[in-house]
Amino acid sequence: MVDLEKTLYDLCSAIVDNEQALSVKTMASSSDNEILLYVYADGEDVARLIGRKGSMASSLRQMMSIAARNEHKRVSVKFEAY
Repeated sequence: MVDLEKTLYDLCSAIVDNEQALSVKTMASSSDNEILLYVYADGEDVARLIGRKGSMASSLRQMMSIAARNEHKRVSVKFEAY
C-alpha cells in the first residue's frame, strides 16, 4: 500500500522554498473510491506548485493518479495558501 500523503509531500518538498511550511492532509470524501489530498503552503510556494498555466499542478496530479492506481482509487489534489 502506497502512502499517498508522503508521496505527494516528497514531490512537493523538492519544489518549495520553505519545506517546514508545507503540509499535506487527507480529507474525507463522499465516495469510497476517491481520495482528497490538500497541499497547504504559503502564497509564493503555492504559486510555484501550481506553475505557469497550471502545468506543475497538472503534472503533480498526474503522478498522484498513477500512484493511486494500485489501490483502484481516484485522487484529487487541491492547493491551498495560508
